[in-house]
Amino acid sequence: MIPMALPFVDVSPFLTKGSPPSDAKRASAKALFDACHDVGFFYLRGHGVPKEQCDQVLETVHRWMLTTPDVEKTAIARQDAGVGSGDGARGYQRVGENVTLGKSAIDLYATHPESPASPPYKPLHGRNLWPNEKFESVFTAYIDKVLLLGAALMRCMATAFDLPEDYFDSYISPSFWVCRAIGYPPLTPAAMERNPGGVSCGAHSDYGCWTFLLADDTKGALKVKSKDGDSWIDADPIEGAYVVNVGDMLMQWTNGLFKSTVHQGTLENHNLADEEGETPACDAKYHIAHDATPDKRVSVPVFFEPAWDAEISPLETCVQKTGGEALYGSVRYGEYLLGKVSTNFYAAPRSAD
Repeated sequence: MIPMALPFVDVSPFLTKGSPPSDAKRASAKALFDACHDVGFFYLRGHGVPKEQCDQVLETVHRWMLTTPDVEKTAIARQDAGVGSGDGARGYQRVGENVTLGKSAIDLYATHPESPASPPYKPLHGRNLWPNEKFESVFTAYIDKVLLLGAALMRCMATAFDLPEDYFDSYISPSFWVCRAIGYPPLTPAAMERNPGGVSCGAHSDYGCWTFLLADDTKGALKVKSKDGDSWIDADPIEGAYVVNVGDMLMQWTNGLFKSTVHQGTLENHNLADEEGETPACDAKYHIAHDATPDKRVSVPVFFEPAWDAEISPLETCVQKTGGEALYGSVRYGEYLLGKVSTNFYAAPRSAD
């Protein structure tokens, strides 16, 4: 059986808040419902984020991952809540310091509504540990764009369920977003022995609402579990489109109508490094330094989430469409997120080796 391809959704009719109903909006809403119900993943077009801005974000991550000395990376390392500037989640993690193991990342979060001006911080109450001013400027502008996009997609979702377009506004304002700047290093032969499948991020579902994935043009790096569970669908980057997926929180919100689909990251098409980490020459769009290894893949997912204090329970219209019984209880989003983050980070190895 040939795995199906991911569907497409055009969100452009919803970019302008308050625009009148239209056939284009209804078509987009139907496409969104079908994609989220049947697959849980789709390509999002008409998003309005300039290509130049997306390229700048990827180049910024690639440059920092490849050219920044370890001592500078360590200066913004994630620390447990109450330790230094740590809040248990924000900051840089080396390969092996996260339960997904096969990547390094800088984790960024929205500012908690009760965040103090200085440490010590409670879990998720801290401030982002930015590598430098340019990184902060580039990412802040980009995240602002994606938040507008997330709000537009929520308007599209409201239309799909015959709700007022502004129905979700109070739930997502302000969004407690999450962003990851991720680098995937090449695999050495020894690492391949320990990880024969070349998995950089093991099979999982995302735990929030929407994931907007921006990635370089590496193919074969993201695999999506098929509906029958027997195969994997390639979710290769397509120029001008985001790969977007439904998270667990959105599945609960829709009482299971929208599917949070298992997916994984692989390095099957990456160049293989030798034992010293040297890699053969290759084409690389973001090869920006003579001494940089050119084949480190980078990706930047932005997770669009409800507000910290939002109370989320299955939508009544979704309950009625799924047999009349709520399959999930009510949750306060911030508490839900704390539970997920603590499991993700505190279950990970934390040695200095």
